[in-house]
Amino acid sequence: MTPGTNLSVTFQVVDGVDKGRVFRDLSVPLTIGREEGNTLRLNDERVSRFHAKVQQDGPDVILTDLESTNGTRVNGHVVQIRRLRFGDRVTLGRTLLLFGSDEEINDRRATLLTSLKPSLTSSLGSSGSEQGPPTVHANTVATQAAADCDFDLNIKDEVTSNAGDLFIGKQPLPPLPQKMSPSQAARTAEILDFLHHHLTQATENIKANEEGTLISLAFSEWQGVLAVQNLLARYLRAVAEPDALQQ
Repeated sequence: MTPGTNLSVTFQVVDGVDKGRVFRDLSVPLTIGREEGNTLRLNDERVSRFHAKVQQDGPDVILTDLESTNGTRVNGHVVQIRRLRFGDRVTLGRTLLLFGSDEEINDRRATLLTSLKPSLTSSLGSSGSEQGPPTVHANTVATQAAADCDFDLNIKDEVTSNAGDLFIGKQPLPPLPQKMSPSQAARTAEILDFLHHHLTQATENIKANEEGTLISLAFSEWQGVLAVQNLLARYLRAVAEPDALQQ
């Protein structure tokens, strides 16, 4: 698949009624479902009539769930909208699809291995002084962001929405970007889902005392919370300075 005006994609059926089938070089946009009229039609009763759509936005291939009955998963995670990358596993009903041809998946694997080698060498062999500057910047940004909050986050207040804006109690929460392209919406959802997943992992084993007034967290899981905080700080900096993530 090469991004362009005549983009085509391949899906391989790994499991389900149609397992073994390969849908090659499908033109996008396309829909996936069990009814006639879908570009990719699946003989799975748990797949909705029109379950999901695939479209192109710039260089990205975007998968969107069409309010299906049983939902759509990518690599095990329930999604509403998600960028697809070669090798991603898409689950609809009892059907498991693999995105990309064998050649495309192998090419991505080779690219990932090549790009990971320098970063692994750096992270395993570098000293603290070499990693210092990005950490300082991240902590500074996180501190500034906290100082800019004009109200306390009170978890007892109800979270409501009005005209697309979120409120906690009567205080408006920072708004989401408006009029995002499908690619931008997918990227934003991907970041939020990633952060939510890792915060959930880091806090699922919290222990409380009998009164419920104090909690304890294993050191390794606390490091997970700090890692998410650090990543958020890097993202904040990168919004204002797009080249920041390269440092």
